[in-house]
Amino acid sequence: MPTVDFDFPLSGRAALITGGASGIGAAISAAFARKGARVAIADVSEDAAGAQAAHIGAGATAIGCDVTDESSVDNAVRRTVEQFGTLDILVNCAGIAALDAAENLSLDAWNRTLQVNLTGTFLMCRAAGRVMLERGSGAIINLASQAGSVALDRHAAYCASKFGVIGLTKVLALEWAGRGVTTNTISPTVVLTELGKKAWSGAAGDAHKAQIPTGRFAEPDEIAAAAVFLASDGARMINGADLVVDGGYTIQ
Repeated sequence: MPTVDFDFPLSGRAALITGGASGIGAAISAAFARKGARVAIADVSEDAAGAQAAHIGAGATAIGCDVTDESSVDNAVRRTVEQFGTLDILVNCAGIAALDAAENLSLDAWNRTLQVNLTGTFLMCRAAGRVMLERGSGAIINLASQAGSVALDRHAAYCASKFGVIGLTKVLALEWAGRGVTTNTISPTVVLTELGKKAWSGAAGDAHKAQIPTGRFAEPDEIAAAAVFLASDGARMINGADLVVDGGYTIQ
């Protein structure tokens, strides 16, 4: 029987985190480094990724990456493997939200949201998955959302993209687990990143919090804690799951 280290260490493992320069991605990159992982921070702004890598230290490296561009994605995975000699963990945090009533949503906004949130996740999973499948082990964590399980007003494109991320993840979990690679999603409620604080301040935020049984939004480190667990050996038997971190919003 496998044993579990209940400290959930990530010592020596190589992790690639997209959108890792800010928000949830930054919290996860810092948490992984504290747990002993070697972290590659990928972001569309390599300068921002570099600043976050310098902030967390521990040998973290920065990579400029546009997740909608196949060659950029392949380059990010290649550079991570060159830097660390392997790739054990992928976390897909890169994402955008274009909010509008469905009848007013532009095609450009729709396409861009799907390109970043869904196609970008697929491209990263495919590139990293090839490396992990060849070596016979790995853990992939895709950031979905409560908007991947329930409808949210003015979120047509965002909901479509996150429902898609959950569906994609389940297919990868089915196809790859037998070859040593697990794939799961994390679905947060509103998270109090800098962007989250601005987007959900005032009356709209108060109304949404009132619908959450715990009565509050999530902190970035609470999402990072879930990611640490899913990346650890303690979660080796968890595959194709959606870990919902929403204070109970979606149970109603």
